[in-house]
Amino acid sequence: MKKLKELISTYKDFPKKGINFKDVLEIMQEPEVFSELIHKMSSSQIIKRSEVIISIDARGFIFGSAIALESAKPMIVARKPGKLPGEIVTGKYNLEYGENSLSIQKSSLKKYNSFAIVDDLLATGGTVECVANLLKRNEKKISGLLTVVELLTLKGRNKFNFPVESSISF
Repeated sequence: MKKLKELISTYKDFPKKGINFKDVLEIMQEPEVFSELIHKMSSSQIIKRSEVIISIDARGFIFGSAIALESAKPMIVARKPGKLPGEIVTGKYNLEYGENSLSIQKSSLKKYNSFAIVDDLLATGGTVECVANLLKRNEKKISGLLTVVELLTLKGRNKFNFPVESSISF
């Protein structure tokens, strides 16, 4: 998927000085590349071994929903603060450039036991670690993590005791 790497733009000093932000949004402007990527990600054993996909706010929703459709699996979401109605479980995490939290609706967790986590990018692993901790706290299994991009120098994958697959890495 050589073309895929070419579609990842880098924005220096965004959202703050010292961060080189990798933007995956250009992938959606190339339907053939996007389709190939989704087909590849949907074929992963991580997806096949899970009951449900959990996508992380917000770019993870793009890839997670397409993978859910392609793999005929249900999808639930991990959202940023104040975005989900009903009873929720919440966890905090640190980013390279700040702190935030993610929430999951409790009712959606009750329905499933085995989860594949999907996000656009793995950097320090803060958001994924937050979701994984929420799942573990609720006695759920994690089949693994699928990302489009992984920033290897930040070693986010070292935080996890489950499989991690990234389509491209920098």
